[in-house]
Amino acid sequence: MRTWRLKVWGGGLHGSPGLENAVEFGYEDLLAMPAVTRTAFIECTGNGRGLFARQQGQQVSGTPWLLGAAGVARWRGVPLAHVLERAGITERAVDVMPRGLDADYVDRGENLGRVRRPLPVAKALDDVLLAYEMNGRPLPPDHGFPVRVVVPSWAGIASIKWVGDIQVSDTPLFSPWNTRYYRLFGPGHPPEGSAPLTRMSLKSAFELPWNARLPYRPEHRLTGRSWSGNGRVRRVEVSTDGGATWRRATPRGPRPEHGWLQWEYRWRCPGPGSYELLARATDETGATQPDVTPFNTLGYLFDAVARHPVTVV
Repeated sequence: MRTWRLKVWGGGLHGSPGLENAVEFGYEDLLAMPAVTRTAFIECTGNGRGLFARQQGQQVSGTPWLLGAAGVARWRGVPLAHVLERAGITERAVDVMPRGLDADYVDRGENLGRVRRPLPVAKALDDVLLAYEMNGRPLPPDHGFPVRVVVPSWAGIASIKWVGDIQVSDTPLFSPWNTRYYRLFGPGHPPEGSAPLTRMSLKSAFELPWNARLPYRPEHRLTGRSWSGNGRVRRVEVSTDGGATWRRATPRGPRPEHGWLQWEYRWRCPGPGSYELLARATDETGATQPDVTPFNTLGYLFDAVARHPVTVV
């Protein structure tokens, strides 16, 4: 922590300093600034990717996640806006690009440099944090110690870990992580892909292992979580008969804007056998999880209702 420095530089600052003349902040400098705490999820853009093949018979590339590539935490740190203002951000600024201190990323023999991902200045000045605590403790090493970026509700790649420098530019910025990756490719999209992905999609997950085996009893208390990059979840419905009928789940606890809603459902089980449990959420924009997610070659943003298999014995 004593040697760590955050360097802020670029043509979107007064004086347009290059990296060699960056405005620097130490760890103690951040601790001395006004802090805020935000509850927010961070989710891999490919969360649910494995369901393209399992449910829709479509092959996509990448790690075949089910629904476990997401987490919620209480993040404490300094609003990125405060640091940018102290560094001298100007009205000319267009994009802000944090870069990590982890090793260079090599893809099929090509060195793409350290992970970096541009943010539009409007988002950077809104709710983005430079976080140094997670759930009331200093960041663990695997979550970005000593400081990471937290970009609420956006694709997880935007929340750069082990941040070391931030470029502030008066022209649009690009990196492999908003050109080669984290766009939608495939039928229905242009050759260069969609616009770079920002907000995450709407999802629901049962708090059960996939292919769980449950002992038979007349009633089971099913629990789960639903979350959306577009804001609070307003309603969750559950089906235990493959989608033929739906009933409302009961919310538990708070409804955080950037976290997940926890819920429960009392299932009157007909008897031993194989079942598919379904949960679908509706968020505050009125969006509801669909039955099918449109195909894209990298398997991003799967938001269809997951058909969760269980066996009652």
